[in-house]
Amino acid sequence: MAKETSTYIAKVDAKKRVTLRGAQYEYYSVSELDSGEILLSPRVLSSPFAVAKKSLDSMDSSMKNYRKGKVSKPIKL
Repeated sequence: MAKETSTYIAKVDAKKRVTLRGAQYEYYSVSELDSGEILLSPRVLSSPFAVAKKSLDSMDSSMKNYRKGKVSKPIKL
């Protein structure tokens, strides 16, 4: 089980928001239980260095064409 690192009282404001002190993550998954408890679980929305599968497939296809000599004429920049 995880160790408790801090304990404090937080107040829900007029817009139903709670401020977290020293939050380690930017996004949290929130679960509100019928007992009134609120559970927060850290969320990572996307992996920062991941490349989409479609992009990888496109690069693979481009490299196959390049190796076969199937390329366009050079362009002037």
